[in-house]
Amino acid sequence: MVLNAPVERLGSPVPGVAQVNGDSPALAGPDADRALDEVAGDPDADADASSVAVVSSAEASHARGSLITAGSRVLSALLGAAPDPFEAAVRMLGAAAADVVGTFDRAAPADPLDERDSEYIRETLPALRLLSSLYFRADVRGLSNIPVAGPVLLVGNHSGGTMIADTFVFAQAFYDHFGADRRFHQLAHDLVFNVPGARALVQRYGTIPASPENMKRALLRGAALLVYPGGDHETFRPSWESSEVGFGGRTGFIELALEHNVPIVPVVAIGGQETALFLGRGKRLASALQLNRLLRLKVLPLVLGPPFGVTVLDLPGRLPLPSKITIRVLRPVDLRKRLGPNADPEEGYALVTSSMQRTLTTLANNRRFPVIG
Repeated sequence: MVLNAPVERLGSPVPGVAQVNGDSPALAGPDADRALDEVAGDPDADADASSVAVVSSAEASHARGSLITAGSRVLSALLGAAPDPFEAAVRMLGAAAADVVGTFDRAAPADPLDERDSEYIRETLPALRLLSSLYFRADVRGLSNIPVAGPVLLVGNHSGGTMIADTFVFAQAFYDHFGADRRFHQLAHDLVFNVPGARALVQRYGTIPASPENMKRALLRGAALLVYPGGDHETFRPSWESSEVGFGGRTGFIELALEHNVPIVPVVAIGGQETALFLGRGKRLASALQLNRLLRLKVLPLVLGPPFGVTVLDLPGRLPLPSKITIRVLRPVDLRKRLGPNADPEEGYALVTSSMQRTLTTLANNRRFPVIG
């Protein structure tokens, strides 16, 4: 669950085998014969009656995860299926469970950029790959337009409420194409990092809290940085506006690219707004409740979707419908080359959003049916 905050005027953005146009080879999964870790006591420990062996919540959670992993392998063998997706899913669930168990002992990371875990990404990609290819029938093309190295600002249109299927699909395709060692970060709303379990899933894939400082540090480290300038304004737009790019005039991403002299690569997606029926943003109610001041939220939308039917801000939870997710990565935009050394942010905004809107309109026109695609 990733609810991205917007890129404001001053630059504060919100963060199976998918078809990837033949330029995104699948990575091999983890070694099926990897030994399970064991939690063992110290044989030389005192047997004093007053002594009580204390196993940390992290160790206990790891032990439970190991047992579940072993069970998944047995199930995979019985079903005659490849074990990698099962093991990957269990690995993700284990990480989430350990985070929930250790909620009260967990301190905020000193550097959120260091929470990204390449090995964890390699081990869990099979689960996302299966989800992308079977459930969302992903069609991701144009990844070769992203520079193979160096900092780059990936700018996407934002869909799907808090259950942003297109982000997960794109992350899987990105890591399959470039490998898990390529530094890749996505910005997300602060609320995500206050949800035990969810934060453990996204942090290890490179998701970081949205702030000007984190954005700048990610680019200085040579990362590909994914931002959604539309934030909650765009991701909760009504479903009948799914073919519209809605950045709300926010030019922070343009200013960021100009400041750091990095290319912008537009990422255009469709299908996320069909994973539920979005009925409106609820901006007036959010304003009346002062949610922007309390939680940095400017919307309080009604959403229809399983299993609870009507939800508010996707709470208490929602299962995304299996809508086909289509993503196109466009060619890089060098703002100074296109607009000159004194490029105006407003002109840059128009340049980027107009190309994205043309592509989104084309994708919408080629979409025959909602959800089915």
